[in-house]
Amino acid sequence: MAKSFSFIGSVKIAAFLGLTISAHLAASQTEGTPLLRLQHSTAALAIDSAAPHARGLSGITTGNPGDVWRYPNSVSCLLVYGDGRYVYEKRDEPTLGKPRVKLAEGSFSAEELEEMKAILDDSALRTMQSPPPPTLPNDVRAVSEIETLNAQIDRGVSLQEFMTVRERLKTSGGSGMDTSLDNTTQSKKILAPLLKWFKDVEKKNKPGLKDAKPQYCQAMNIG
Repeated sequence: MAKSFSFIGSVKIAAFLGLTISAHLAASQTEGTPLLRLQHSTAALAIDSAAPHARGLSGITTGNPGDVWRYPNSVSCLLVYGDGRYVYEKRDEPTLGKPRVKLAEGSFSAEELEEMKAILDDSALRTMQSPPPPTLPNDVRAVSEIETLNAQIDRGVSLQEFMTVRERLKTSGGSGMDTSLDNTTQSKKILAPLLKWFKDVEKKNKPGLKDAKPQYCQAMNIG
């Protein structure tokens, strides 16, 4: 019988988003509430034990303390404010304890800001919620990699939030091939314009990235 990852069950999402909202509100006291916050995170977990999976993915980080800063990771985040100001931060930590953090700041033109708002105002995106968790195969042995996209959109009277997740798993099958899980199957078309826009912003700001201290990107909570 198939098992489900518990880390993005409703309780875990609430806990994760609670921490995220706290950081979001703290930043807003000095900079204003971001109109949009996007974060793309990946981590190479390299965990070669089947034992944690008996407790779901949450078992992987029990006592660790539940974030991916303990594994080789790459995180990029973008905060956009209502007046067009934005901050883009990229963190890469292929070697634990030696994160490389880069930062770029700027302002979107009125036309660029309207383009972003048009994407955010899509009716399907406005009702987007975190998709159901992916199903864990019975023969899974280990999680090799995890990737998440977190979004927060200020809707004026409320804060819309959702998270998507992909995993690469090692299984006990004879093929020797990894298995990939992705819970964005039903939302790929909805997210496509936003993801393309995000990649374009990253590409545009790559030449202007400067060394910085970590300020904006947050640990991907998986426990």
